[in-house]
Amino acid sequence: MWKEFKAFALSGSLLDIAIGFVMGAAFGKVVSAFTDGIISPIIGQLFGGADFNAMKIVLTPAGKAPDGSDIAEVAIQYGAFITTIIDFLIVAFVMFLIVRGVNKMKKAEAASAPPATPADIVLLEEIRDLLKKR
Repeated sequence: MWKEFKAFALSGSLLDIAIGFVMGAAFGKVVSAFTDGIISPIIGQLFGGADFNAMKIVLTPAGKAPDGSDIAEVAIQYGAFITTIIDFLIVAFVMFLIVRGVNKMKKAEAASAPPATPADIVLLEEIRDLLKKR
């Protein structure tokens, strides 16, 4: 059982998936930094110069309860939600471009390599050539 697990864990496809997962997580952080640092300020300027991530609709403002305890603010934070959607769209578009490029490379490889002749045809051709020699 251990040998089977070791063979599975060290198989190429599982390692490829693990590497892709780690690279995807790192790429997600890069895209989030790009969106937060570049895209959000631009969109914020379009919406009146506010910090786009801080845009929200306050349902209940923060304050003090009659007993002196703090009441937390209740708000719909649509700016952060839209920023997350922009992150997703950027990642999805880049993944689309990668898959598109890989598919084009596969098509180019398939077109450049002529199909192999089936073994039975090769054998028949050899027999034909031997009979011609007689």
